[in-house]
Amino acid sequence: MAAPRDWLGTVEAEGIAGRQGSSGVEVVFPSDPATPAPLCPHGPTLLFVKVNQGKKGTRRFYACSACRDRKDCNFFQWEDEKLSGARLAAREAHNQKCQPPLSRMQCVERYVKFIELPLSQRKFCKECQQLLLPDDWEKHQEHRVVGDISITQLKRPSQLLYPLENKKTNAQYLFADRSCQFLVDLLSTLGFTRVLCVGTPRLHELIRLKASGEKKSNIKSLLLDIDFRYSQFYMEDSFCHYNMFNHHFFDGKAALEVCRTFLQEDKGEGVIMVTDPPFGGLVEPLAVTFKKLIAMWKEGQSQDSSQKELPIFWIFPYFFEFRIRQFFPSFCMLDYQLFHRTFICVDEAMKYGCMLEVDYDNHALYKHGKTGRKQSPVRIFTNIPPNKIILPSEEGYRFCPLCQRYVSLENQHCEHCNSCTSKDGRKWNHCFLCKKCVKPSWIHCSICSHCALPDHSCGGPKDGCFICGELDHKRSTCPNIATSKKVNKAVRKQKQRKSNKMKMGTTKGQSMNHTSVTRKKSRRERAHQYLCS
Repeated sequence: MAAPRDWLGTVEAEGIAGRQGSSGVEVVFPSDPATPAPLCPHGPTLLFVKVNQGKKGTRRFYACSACRDRKDCNFFQWEDEKLSGARLAAREAHNQKCQPPLSRMQCVERYVKFIELPLSQRKFCKECQQLLLPDDWEKHQEHRVVGDISITQLKRPSQLLYPLENKKTNAQYLFADRSCQFLVDLLSTLGFTRVLCVGTPRLHELIRLKASGEKKSNIKSLLLDIDFRYSQFYMEDSFCHYNMFNHHFFDGKAALEVCRTFLQEDKGEGVIMVTDPPFGGLVEPLAVTFKKLIAMWKEGQSQDSSQKELPIFWIFPYFFEFRIRQFFPSFCMLDYQLFHRTFICVDEAMKYGCMLEVDYDNHALYKHGKTGRKQSPVRIFTNIPPNKIILPSEEGYRFCPLCQRYVSLENQHCEHCNSCTSKDGRKWNHCFLCKKCVKPSWIHCSICSHCALPDHSCGGPKDGCFICGELDHKRSTCPNIATSKKVNKAVRKQKQRKSNKMKMGTTKGQSMNHTSVTRKKSRRERAHQYLCS
């Protein structure tokens, strides 16, 4: 199951702020790490550094790879921090306590026993999110228990499980059925026989339903997901408990080999990876993980096919296109808008064991088509040639013969850019000063010398590198980093000298004032003695 996300509008704002802000947090991937990263309940942590534009980075620190909010995982450790044996032991105990209560093998054994039970004895505890065997019933007498769990329900666990979220989180996104159906049909049309589903549980479910239906499909799938609750619904060859932000298999080498075998089957032919990461996730660790999965797939390739790429569908908001293409230059962004189904957990609804489910097709804010106030920002990034991917005309897509790809009806071809330039489904306008197409709500600013919203702040933080402001690299790979360090060092020395002078002046002034007061006091004492004598 995908991790909880904020509403898409908020995520878009955060995504833009992450690119344009004057400060931020970067992930550091040491080329030759001397020691392995410390572990938290979600596997190996990541190394971060907080950077500010024009300033030196602060101390580097380790934090959880999967959770953005420290309330969800409060792991924090300075890179150079030395921990005592007692603290390491306490951390290890905490990590073990946070692991799933049942092993992968135990979950499989329970699942086999569960499906052999008659329908009247198949029960599911809503509070514990657990399939119950007869021996478990007594422990869950006071809980909300649902009975008569059918095989069909077992095949759709995402509809049976609550989203993984705390009460302060409003919603979680999973694919809407329409988006799932589009993806399955597209994968079948493209001729894929195996789908590695990384964080796409509903797509995995639909593929398996198609394979077991009357019109049996020949597509197989393997789900990699951080939600351990799926372990109780799938056999070992169908699900691996996995963290996509650090390429960590929670069940060790056995799960790793399941994934490796799946990718390398038939010498790697006919397989595609489809991934739907949390929108708030950092692009760089995801890219590193996906490259490791690609390397695993390449291990089973012959030398003749070494130039081939693992086909990938990366589902992410369109405003991360630049960052994704930094790591995967061969990727292009499709115009197709993917919609998610929202689970809104309301306390009152939770009391009665139900959950509000809202499809974006009927949602006032994110509605499919032209009538919605805001369309979905979710797109497919892929290395498959776009002319091979047919988008449905009944949903408002057409083929552009000049671009050789399907685009939305509103996305008009620009003769100056020689491309269908729109990213968000609206018609974009060409700016001759910027020499590119921009959003229709933007205007050219003579102060900033580029297009922006009418009420933007002129002279604000710029995109790109924190050191030089260029767009094609980050601070860590800036060619001017050495010069920047020297300048920053000189500035710090100058500030230190100035601070020392101010301190010396203050101390000297205080000393002189103290001497003057002492002299006056002595004169008064002598005068008093003279008058009294």
